[in-house]
Amino acid sequence: MTGTFDIIHPGHIEILRFAKSQGDELTVGIDKDSRVKELKGNTRPFHKESDRALVIKSIRYVDDVQLFGSNEELTNLIKSISPDVLIAGSDWKGKNIVGGEYAKEIVFFDRIADYSTTKILGEL
Repeated sequence: MTGTFDIIHPGHIEILRFAKSQGDELTVGIDKDSRVKELKGNTRPFHKESDRALVIKSIRYVDDVQLFGSNEELTNLIKSISPDVLIAGSDWKGKNIVGGEYAKEIVFFDRIADYSTTKILGEL
């Protein structure tokens, strides 16, 4: 599974717990700072990539963390892992899942409540 993981909230923990339950090992791809700025604007990320990676790696469900800076890097990462299951948020249903062709199965996870890093940062 992949994400920015800028401000960790209960929704992140639940999707990581779910993702881990789908297989033996969980590798999490994290967007590099340059990609986050490109996708979310100059005020993001709130935390730099090395800090985000450290936090995610410290969560007990996570076995490995890899950074990526483009769709091509993400595709290559997924291709190299060749996962049995690729986890995506349900908001990605019907959309192109980068690297999805290299997974045996794509499983969608429904958002938990109304958790959103963008919403949290907007309330600051």
